[in-house]
Amino acid sequence: MEHPVYEDSNLKSTKEGLQALTVPADVSVHHGEVDWTVAEETAVRRKFDMVVTPLCTVLYLCCAVDRSAIGNAKIEGMEDDIGLVGYQYNIVLTIFFCMYLAVEVPSNITLKHVGPKWYLPGLVFGFGLVSLCTAFVKSYAGLAVARAFLGIFEGGAMPAVAFILSCFYKKKELFLRMSFFIASSSLANSFGGLLAAGLSEISRWGTNSAPIHTWRNIFFFEGLMTMIIAASAPWFLPQSPATAKFLTPRQRYIAAERMYREIAVHPKQRVSWHHVKSAIFNVHTQVCAWTFFCSNAAVQSFGAFVPSILQAFGWTSTEAQLKSVPPYLVACVCTVALGWASDRVGQRGIFIAGVLPTAIIGFAMLRWTESAEAKYAAVFLNAIGCFAASAGMLSWGINNAGNPAAAAVAGGYIVAIGTIGGVVSTWTYLPTGKPEYHKGHTIFFGLMLFCFALSLFGIAHCVYENKMRASGKRDHRLDGITSDEAKLNMGHRNPEFRYML
Repeated sequence: MEHPVYEDSNLKSTKEGLQALTVPADVSVHHGEVDWTVAEETAVRRKFDMVVTPLCTVLYLCCAVDRSAIGNAKIEGMEDDIGLVGYQYNIVLTIFFCMYLAVEVPSNITLKHVGPKWYLPGLVFGFGLVSLCTAFVKSYAGLAVARAFLGIFEGGAMPAVAFILSCFYKKKELFLRMSFFIASSSLANSFGGLLAAGLSEISRWGTNSAPIHTWRNIFFFEGLMTMIIAASAPWFLPQSPATAKFLTPRQRYIAAERMYREIAVHPKQRVSWHHVKSAIFNVHTQVCAWTFFCSNAAVQSFGAFVPSILQAFGWTSTEAQLKSVPPYLVACVCTVALGWASDRVGQRGIFIAGVLPTAIIGFAMLRWTESAEAKYAAVFLNAIGCFAASAGMLSWGINNAGNPAAAAVAGGYIVAIGTIGGVVSTWTYLPTGKPEYHKGHTIFFGLMLFCFALSLFGIAHCVYENKMRASGKRDHRLDGITSDEAKLNMGHRNPEFRYML
């Protein structure tokens, strides 16, 4: 017997898509009327865990490795080689983050329209090429231009990965998967330290006019590796849950329908100015954005300055590179563990607030202790608190955006505000602060305290709003509109919507 065909033009992308989805012959095929077992849904999720999450994680790992390469190159002689003086190193870092900031929200809106299959790998290939070209810069101006282009390509990567994962995973599944790609940032700093230690030892090669050696090897080979990975990614990354070729036809239906049922708005909903306003004027988006600002300032300072901070303890450049590895590895494990626990419980805020005190204690130790051993231990605490909290803030904001279109904007906006924190980070550890960097540590100590207070406010706001909605005190918002219109247009303001705590 032939099975009837499930057809939904909304599930088809412009260039490729599932033309038809087959479902059992004895059931209807309208939204919400086809059921499946827990085992079937688990099988779908596991396939995404084997393809989508690892691929997004690897692509973002490349991003983080290329971004942090400059910190490793700095202690391998880059400043002296191209004649950087005064605050020029800080200026080129600032240029990168300014360009990064400018493209984040527009990039995510573009992604929402064109899909991830070619767009994300294209961004990754672009910043890999720029990183490779950085190996040939010979002046401050050349480095500044290279960092500007790196910011243009990298700016869209983080919000893109966050949004892509939110299209494949339900709310209570998201933090763990997002923690993998955020953890890859700490892994990149760890991996980058090992790579830098090895690559910088490669013998001089190239031409007389463009010799490649020490720090130049870091940029060249890390950029080349990124380009190779990016070029292969489109063959594996699906355009949407409904077009994943590694799923069976029924699994594609389950993958798309389970997301539709959770949000009651089609995942391919287009972004409009209404959704932009809805996302940005959501109090919870602002809470997540400014907590991410604080934590990301610290995270970005790690890649750019931790090798220099460790070298100030009296270690050689190679020792400092290698000593930077363990804190990042521990942070990676803790970030994933926090994501797993948060998804199991179905809450975000309490885990974010719970991990931030480690960073507060860490920066206090860096500022007010004299022992090199104690300060090195503090780097572990800082890495754990900042990286783990960052993953939670981003997923929390996307979870509570209200619908997919607003989530795309919220993800880009949160990362954009976080990038301002990246700009701040470039001016916290200045040459005049060597070797103690008391001013920088004090700034981050204050930011972590503020971040902790904001996370508590975020929890209180979600609890209060959910109680108001449960008691019917937000029902007046539905006057004059239908329930379906509310689900489609009201987003987080819909009285039926409940914030994830």
